[in-house]
Amino acid sequence: MDALHLIESFVLSARAGSFSAAARRLGMTPAAVSKNVARLEAQLGLRLFHRSTRSLTLTAGGERFLLDVDSPFAALTDAFSRAAERESAPSGTLKVSVAHSFGREYLVPMLGDFLTRYPDIVPDWRFDNRSVDVVGEGFDAAIGGGIELTPGVIARRLAPTYAVMCASATYMAGRAAPAHPSELSSFDAVIRRSGMSGRLRAWDLRNVDGERVTVEARTRMIFDDPEAMAHAVALGYGVALLPMPHAAPMLADGRIQRLLPGWFDEYGGVSIYYSNKKLLPLRTRVFVDHVAQAFEAQQLAARFDWRWTATAGKSK
Repeated sequence: MDALHLIESFVLSARAGSFSAAARRLGMTPAAVSKNVARLEAQLGLRLFHRSTRSLTLTAGGERFLLDVDSPFAALTDAFSRAAERESAPSGTLKVSVAHSFGREYLVPMLGDFLTRYPDIVPDWRFDNRSVDVVGEGFDAAIGGGIELTPGVIARRLAPTYAVMCASATYMAGRAAPAHPSELSSFDAVIRRSGMSGRLRAWDLRNVDGERVTVEARTRMIFDDPEAMAHAVALGYGVALLPMPHAAPMLADGRIQRLLPGWFDEYGGVSIYYSNKKLLPLRTRVFVDHVAQAFEAQQLAARFDWRWTATAGKSK
């Protein structure tokens, strides 16, 4: 078993390229992980990493050793996980990645019924707006949009998502509502910067008739977080193209209002990502099914649709 712990420190460090990242996953200090790897090197009589103050890279021998042990280590980890789960009662730690505001607004409320049904599962959720490597970082699942389908990962689509133009009543006081996207150029724009590419997202709008318009907005401020953008709009700082998951709660309570209700942009969708391995842990299977069923029961696909209205509470 001691050898397995040493190999675990090595494999996770190699995957992450960092003792610190491996230590966070293992609940250890970086020094302890480094010590485990050093002990493994001593036992093998082989140097596994080139170490410097700025980087950690595999030696040629380390690369060969990783190829030899990575798959068997993953199989053993899965075997331990499955053995820990009673056949009729899924159990264990459920590691999930989800974006900050989306997770708080929609997913945390889904946990109540889930925990009642599966009391032996312990959620270990990481709230982060970045796109994660589900398999490489050891997540059971990740929920969001635009996560890369790396080898070994599949996605189950939960809902399409759209973005709509929004402003507050305070900001629009004394201003004529735009009748066409081209009229948005005179408004103060709260623009979103992509967290993945760093680029500013243009306002590309379309309608059901197939007309498309790219708006050259007058940038007033730039945020990389859609929830912060929604709050800025509610405070009257300007107008923004907001994803419906973030706009809907504020549209519902009247803090913001729609502009150009016939126009929208499509943002792909929300999916739950998980490993495609056949012997998926029971805790992951039941969680994926629970989230999909909750999305359907709560009609979130309709709520994230550009046609959703606060008054009707559904797509028209």
